[in-house]
Amino acid sequence: MTSNKLHVLITRPEKAGRALAQKCQAQGIAALQQPLFSYQENIQAPALIAQVRATTPAVVIFVSVAAVEFAQKHLPICKWQASQVFAVGTATQHALQRYGVTATCPDIHTSEGLLALNDLQNINQQNIVIVRGNGGRELIAEQLTKRGAQVTYLEVYLRVWQTFPDDIGQTWQQKNINAIVITSNALLESIVNLVELCDNYWQNTCLWIVASERIAEKARALGLQKVINAQGASDEAIMAVIKQHGI
Repeated sequence: MTSNKLHVLITRPEKAGRALAQKCQAQGIAALQQPLFSYQENIQAPALIAQVRATTPAVVIFVSVAAVEFAQKHLPICKWQASQVFAVGTATQHALQRYGVTATCPDIHTSEGLLALNDLQNINQQNIVIVRGNGGRELIAEQLTKRGAQVTYLEVYLRVWQTFPDDIGQTWQQKNINAIVITSNALLESIVNLVELCDNYWQNTCLWIVASERIAEKARALGLQKVINAQGASDEAIMAVIKQHGI
């Protein structure tokens, strides 16, 4: 049974979304788990091993938990002989810890926060491997390249976007959804496209809980009125906002 006024739509992929939904429900907050995309493997073991060996030793940056999981599947990360390992956020850092890998994580869990770390300032001629999915933001690679690093991508997974009926926004309204968790600009744009044919409920009434100021700025530019920056994508950061506004 739920007692709080928020009915939260969680757009994260299934595993992460399920964990957050369970935390909401434990607090008496209604939560609907609705992944917008799933993950699919994008590399085979021989190719991954060859790329890791070709760039050893290297600084390795993991941008997501999925990047850790898909990489670990083919070659234990503790065997990569990386000179240093970084994680963009704490969830990714904890995933690495589970496999015996110590990673440095910025206090601000964004690309900008990572780039501000002292250890990534003097990197001229160093090999840097960014482990991620297909596509995504290019800021980290661009800035590290400007600092003289030799940057390569190791794209270990694909995002497979789901399709929804045209009236999905109305369906969510009927389920009393009045708050949406967004952890990337890609998710934001996808959701806005899904509900754009509805009335202005989503723009003026719904609470949009986002993971960074960059996403918040994008949300406001799209005309969303009630936007809150959770200052991070971790369950703890998001739950703090949900609990603050959920009673």
